[in-house]
Amino acid sequence: MFLFKSPKFIFALVALIVFILGVFIYLNLFVANQKTASLENFVAPLNSENSDIISNLKTSGFIKNQFVFNLARVLKSGGDITPGGYKISKSMTPWQIAGVLTKAPYLKWVVIPEGRRKEQIADILAEALRWNDEIKTKWIKEDTAQKSDYLEGVYFPDTYLIPIDETPLEVANRLIGRFNEKFSPYLQEAVKQNIKWTTLIKIASLIERETGGPEDMPLISGIIWNRLLKKMKLDIDATLQYARDSALWEAQTQVEWWASLKTEDKKIDSKYNTYLYAGLPPHPIANPGLDAIAAALNPEKTDCFYYLHDSSKQIHCAKTYTEHKQNIDRYLK
Repeated sequence: MFLFKSPKFIFALVALIVFILGVFIYLNLFVANQKTASLENFVAPLNSENSDIISNLKTSGFIKNQFVFNLARVLKSGGDITPGGYKISKSMTPWQIAGVLTKAPYLKWVVIPEGRRKEQIADILAEALRWNDEIKTKWIKEDTAQKSDYLEGVYFPDTYLIPIDETPLEVANRLIGRFNEKFSPYLQEAVKQNIKWTTLIKIASLIERETGGPEDMPLISGIIWNRLLKKMKLDIDATLQYARDSALWEAQTQVEWWASLKTEDKKIDSKYNTYLYAGLPPHPIANPGLDAIAAALNPEKTDCFYYLHDSSKQIHCAKTYTEHKQNIDRYLK
């Protein structure tokens, strides 16, 4: 009886219990879920929080306990998990998984907004994929210039998950592939209407840059088609912005893309200057989204030949130039 009341015995017993409990916790929480397993792709969704990612790890069977993994993450580096793609295995411990997920992902999320020209897209890609200026310039001048019809307009605005070791040419082809996939139904309709796909994308790019919102697109499309069918000059500011910015970029001058025009800009001698030259520009001026492509195929029937947006981005159209000047006085002065 005295033995069981001995402080040494009680201390040893407590130590044994703590040890057994520690071994139990370690074996159940700190070890891998499986003894052997191959590497798998784990994707942390764009804009996801640490808590969402860790919950997904638990649901997917990579970790046993969210608290333990979060502890491992904090102790490992304390850094957040960057959304993207990682290679991990169910045979990895929480410590090992935390080590992978607190480093840069090998698949990077890249978001390309609608209506950007390829130089702007190159800036987005360079930041995400760590391209230097030389690689970025090559992408603009060579990798996206493999075919004349693919100089612009086919680098589809969308959300991509891109391997960081993918070559710039492969990235260009990835964006073109997405364009071909998304454009396919519209191409069939263009064939029915006897519209060249290159013509359709040129018009869609003009609509994309000229619109105040998707609701304006069919009307702007109708006005552009009206002017084309009447063989009138398009007089579109966005094409002039494209001409001016292209010249500045080629001269290696700092460019504020799509900045407001000045009166003297209308004198720029470029086939993209639709104030000087009738018809469509040689190539698209931006990479349009599906709304703009649909609008180019389905223009609103209108008697208008002119339009403008007021300070609230509300569109106002006019049948004659006299009416258009009245709209200018009413809404822009």
